[in-house]
Amino acid sequence: MKMLIGGKWVDKQKKIDVLNPYDNSLVDTVPHGTVDDIDKAIEIAQKGYEINRNLPAHKRISILKKTADIMQSRYEELAKTIATEGSKTIKEARKEVGRAINTITISAEEARRINGKTIPFDSAEGSENRVGYYYRFPIGIIAAITPFNDPLNLVAHKLGPAIAGGNSVVCKPATVTPLSALKLSECFLEAGLPGEILSVITGHGHEIGDALVSDERIRMVSFTGGVEAGKRVAKHAGLKKIGMELGSNSPVIVLKDCDLNKAVDSCVSGAFWAVGQNCIGVQRIYIQESIYNKFRNLFVQKTKSYKVGYQLDENTDMGPMITEKEAVRVIDWIEDAVDKGANLLTGGTRKGSLVQPTVFEKMPATATLDCQEVFGPVVTLYSVKNLDEAIEKSNNVDYGLHGAVFTNNLNNAFHAIKNMDVGSVIVNDSTDYRVDLMPFGGVKNSGLGREGIKFALQEMTEPKVVCFNL
Repeated sequence: MKMLIGGKWVDKQKKIDVLNPYDNSLVDTVPHGTVDDIDKAIEIAQKGYEINRNLPAHKRISILKKTADIMQSRYEELAKTIATEGSKTIKEARKEVGRAINTITISAEEARRINGKTIPFDSAEGSENRVGYYYRFPIGIIAAITPFNDPLNLVAHKLGPAIAGGNSVVCKPATVTPLSALKLSECFLEAGLPGEILSVITGHGHEIGDALVSDERIRMVSFTGGVEAGKRVAKHAGLKKIGMELGSNSPVIVLKDCDLNKAVDSCVSGAFWAVGQNCIGVQRIYIQESIYNKFRNLFVQKTKSYKVGYQLDENTDMGPMITEKEAVRVIDWIEDAVDKGANLLTGGTRKGSLVQPTVFEKMPATATLDCQEVFGPVVTLYSVKNLDEAIEKSNNVDYGLHGAVFTNNLNNAFHAIKNMDVGSVIVNDSTDYRVDLMPFGGVKNSGLGREGIKFALQEMTEPKVVCFNL
């Protein structure tokens, strides 16, 4: 595929191979974008901003709705693209397409709800003759930097609200999964989006990322990725808005009064969805000691039933990791945990990029798996005496995106809600739950700001005050 610069498809002599992570077979090639391409895209995006800020809301709504309709008509094509260039099984990919369509549809709906409010100026002495209001206006060019693990929906989460709010966008998708973003941009153009509003530049982040985020013409960077990359973005961005979602090490608390089978099923799915390459995936489970053995046995049994293999096979439960290099890293972390005394209950092996779903118990605090985000199919079980101990251990990491608690006691639920140091608390479901209209983000090293269409729109627009002295 070609990359998109200001509505025009651009090819390059130098290419980047897009490989199927299952067997490293060639899926497609994309242009090797450069700093000059970034500069050209930003220059055109300046014109795109002027175009979009002056489009009436009904026109933006129409474009977004039509984009969603076109995505619906290409449902299976988009799903196969996600599953072929990335790690998700075809069943997981179809769910992502459905979510992405929903994301763009919500963006159309929220485009009509970018509201302001009247301001009671006369509440201040000396302002008795003043009346006015504020309204929200677009901020300009937005740099959207997206990861590989949700190559369609996380792009939609940035493009949808940015366009709904009247901005222009320069998108840098993950180098290993650029095709889904390019296909989404095809849908936007077919829906009538003026070309200058959107560019999608394919290239290596270490070559073009700094140029994109540091350019003074960019007024906001919306970034999803790892903590170290996020710190680099913050270092180079300068005086502009930054929105970041940086991952987690998500804790789940399972209390003795819960529906045990429901907890097991939800936590297994939450741990191994998308091969655990999921910022809200279950990584730590704190189980009340009186039910620990039963939970552990059921959890391990269900984990062992997972079929791991080719992601386009309809019967596959879990596909490959995004690269063999990442699979090797996860195995290194597993071996580190075993060396330090953790008890491996199942898994812990790999074949190429396929890592077997892995379950630990008795994880020492010195192990990397205990405190860092594994971003792989590994989960650890911990026995705890009570809810307070579980909350204390849940909070004892540098992340705070999602937390979860399984309980049938409302007092326990609200105690966890109040005291878990996270951006969301999910009750009677795993941390791997999200709908695309909710505010999404975390505390500590899990990021800055919130995504979710309405909330992203707040980040991507600014209030302007209007005051009349009558």
